[in-house]
Parts: sequence; structure tokens; C-alpha cells
Amino acid sequence: MLRENKWKLLVTTLIALIPMLVGVILWDRLPDTVATHFNVSNEPDGWSSKWFAVFGLPGMLAGLHVFCLAITSADPKHKNIGKKPIGILFWIIPCVSLVACTLTYAISLGVRVNIGCVITLLLGVLFVVLGNQLPRARLNYTFGVRLPWTLNDEQNWNRTSRFAGWCLALGGVVLIATSFWANPWIVFAVVALIAAAPIVYSYVDYVRGKKE
Repeated sequence: MLRENKWKLLVTTLIALIPMLVGVILWDRLPDTVATHFNVSNEPDGWSSKWFAVFGLPGMLAGLHVFCLAITSADPKHKNIGKKPIGILFWIIPCVSLVACTLTYAISLGVRVNIGCVITLLLGVLFVVLGNQLPRARLNYTFGVRLPWTLNDEQNWNRTSRFAGWCLALGGVVLIATSFWANPWIVFAVVALIAAAPIVYSYVDYVRGKKE
């Protein structure tokens, strides 16, 4: 997979590192200590050095980007994931790097940003996108609802993927609609339901199949 998409890998990795260049340009304007973590009340509760904010954070995200794609590429069934879902996987972490570092710089420069609203909105968009692509992925070991009974039954995998896709898409719509409230409990509830509902559905489908 990586050999076939080596240029896409290079481009997306460089995009994940763009915040380094932006940080160098803004270097003299950034404080020596930068807020890099925020609590549910949109208040900073974690700080890092300017060096880490400019070079460490984008570098770690770029490394995570390459690592995740390498793991996906090592999946013996990665071709079952599909071109569009794989294309999306190439862009998730670079986009996270751009948004996270941009927000970090903006807040450090005194710009008022509602972190919760932005994160909730982007998470909702991501869920909608993944929800539309998940049902297209055939059985594989890295992208989808990977459970013992889904990995051993292609029909269970397909049905669970369709159900999980609907859960992701609907959950994403809820997050987008409620993003301006930036209520962390709504986010936690939506994420918990999206995670739990496909597991329950898949197990019930598995038990029903054994009885039949």
C-alpha cells in the first residue's frame, strides 16, 4: 500500500509538518511557555516549552501518521479496505496536526478560540465521513469493527459495518448540531454509544446466527 502511495505519504507527512514552518515564522511572537492542553471548560491546564510546541508536537503527529499507515499497510487484507477509506486515512492525522497546532499558536498569540466548539465540530465531520465509508470496507484487520465474531464471519462483518456506519454518521450529525454548545457530556455520550452499539449489535447477530 505504501509503495503504491509513496508520493501521497510524502505529501501528507510534509503537510503534517507545516506547523513547524509556521512556528518558526512566529517564533519571536510566541511565549516561552505555550498552553498545549485544555480542560472541558476551555481553560489551559497543561503547558509545554516553545520548542516542543513548534517542533515536538508536529513531529510526533507526523511520526504517528507514518506509523499508523505502516500498520495498515502490513495488514494482509489491506486491499479489502478500499481506495476511498484508505485515502481518508492518509489525511486524518495531517489535518489534526494543522488544526491542533493552529489553535495552539492562535491561543498563544491572544486570539480567543472556543477549543471545545472546534474540536466537537471537527470530530462530528470526521464521524460523518468515516460513517459513509465504513460499510464499503470488506473484512480486514485494521479498519472496521474488529471483534472475534466479525473477523470469523464475513456476513456478520458486513452487517455490523453497515450498522456502525449509520451510528457514526448519525453521531457525527449530532456533534455538528451541538458543537456551538461544546458540552463535553454530549460528546462523551455520543462517543460511548457509537463505540458500544455496534458491539452489542454484532454480538446479538452472532448469537442469532448460532441458533439458526
